[in-house]
Amino acid sequence: MKRTESIDDYIENHPQWADALNKLRQILTATELEETLKWGAPCYTLDGKNIVGIGAFKQHVAMWFHQGVFLADPGKVLINAQAGTTRGLRQWRFARAQEIRPRQVKAYLLEAIDNHKRGLAIKPVRSKAAAIPPQLQAALRKRAKTSKAFDALTKGRQREYAEHIASAKQDKTKMSRLAKILPMIEAGVGLHDKYRNC
Repeated sequence: MKRTESIDDYIENHPQWADALNKLRQILTATELEETLKWGAPCYTLDGKNIVGIGAFKQHVAMWFHQGVFLADPGKVLINAQAGTTRGLRQWRFARAQEIRPRQVKAYLLEAIDNHKRGLAIKPVRSKAAAIPPQLQAALRKRAKTSKAFDALTKGRQREYAEHIASAKQDKTKMSRLAKILPMIEAGVGLHDKYRNC
């Protein structure tokens, strides 16, 4: 699969879903939303805020509303694909292009746009500080440069590193992971940064 550098590339990389993706794209681009590529998939924004994304999966094409929790959903088509994880995101799945009803989709889009203009949004929960496992605490105490770099990381990146060490079951694995992440911390990068711009 070739690298996705545009919406056209994305659709070309998913030929089995091209009809459905093009149909959704046509509806979306007829609104005031701005088309862009985020996380390697089509995303539609307004005032710099994500409103809707579309994507191809094995069994379906999905359209997700970033603040979908506020939609009335008269057709009862929206689902929370990651219950317990996502608070605002709601997804609408299509198993084939023929299921896409342009007027119905447009009604949901216009409501999402209106909700954005009215300021309806779930605010992110500012998370607590990371619970640093003892192995990482000991390494940070011994290495001032690493400790300073760790403190400069965002809370989310600190938590990723802490959870990476804490999730290992054996001490040997914890120490192996610790040896791998210390240079990354010193470089000021997050554990999963290489995946963030895919």
